[in-house]
Amino acid sequence: MNKIRWGILGTGTIAHKFASDLKRVENAELVAAGSRSLQSAEVFCGEFNIPLSFGSYEALAACDEIDIVYIATPNNLHHPNTLLCLNHGKAVLCEKPFALNAGQASEMIGLAHRKNVFLMDALWTKFLPHYQKMIEMVSSGELGEIKMVRANFGFQANPEPDSRLLNPELGGGSLMDIGIYNVFTALDILGKPDEISVSINPAGQGIDEQCAVVFKYHNGAMASLFSSISANLETEVEICGTLGRLKLTAPFYDPTSVLEYDADEKKTVIQTEKEEGLGYQYEAHHATGCLLKGSTESTVVPHDYSILLMQTLDRIRNLAGIVFPDE
Repeated sequence: MNKIRWGILGTGTIAHKFASDLKRVENAELVAAGSRSLQSAEVFCGEFNIPLSFGSYEALAACDEIDIVYIATPNNLHHPNTLLCLNHGKAVLCEKPFALNAGQASEMIGLAHRKNVFLMDALWTKFLPHYQKMIEMVSSGELGEIKMVRANFGFQANPEPDSRLLNPELGGGSLMDIGIYNVFTALDILGKPDEISVSINPAGQGIDEQCAVVFKYHNGAMASLFSSISANLETEVEICGTLGRLKLTAPFYDPTSVLEYDADEKKTVIQTEKEEGLGYQYEAHHATGCLLKGSTESTVVPHDYSILLMQTLDRIRNLAGIVFPDE
């Protein structure tokens, strides 16, 4: 297998970004896209010069010309869409949140194991050079013992009541859409929290408009995580250790973020690789490489990590009283 043939399920904003960056990945070829509307699929395929368009998710999943499917549908569809593709023997890169809860995630991973098919949680930020450098600095002890992590992510969302972000049927709310970035960053730096406290500002039944989360650890470390879809926050991360402080400048989840290291009263800007593109090519390159090697699991986002992330989000939602329909 010299080329990995990609299909995209969904034709919204995130699908456009991924398709744009996939052309930068060696050994990857975008051959198909599918939507619930054939017209939407055809317009999308025309924009990116994709040869195969499908007017249903089922038709794309059944196509023999596809090796892996990037799932870019609304949050509530990630679980059924992943199962659909896995049952057709397709590898899957599923956009975050991987699922709506840990039970769904476990079902997805269990099916991938039984089918012996690659499945990965598309946490694109974890593959970006500046984020990888941050993990390296924390792991090496360069910052000393980490005492505090602060992560903010917020913007003013479309106030229309039919907005995806405000729809519990679609798994909306600040926590699941953007707060997840704060949560996995804290997990990467400090690990599974021993205690969690949560306060939210509700936005309708089962949806949070703003969410404040505190992680506490038995060693005295803490993480303060705030997400909002009603306020424009300085979307950055600050990591405070006994030997220095590291900031991921806004927007911390994006490849344009810069690392600022403050130690011994001296601030240093740490340079990392900067490629053209939106940054999705890094995770696409990794997933393509996994398929070329015959791997069924990512080393950067292994299945156990995806379960831990969903379990942590479940704990937060339980404390906040955020419940999605049919849960």
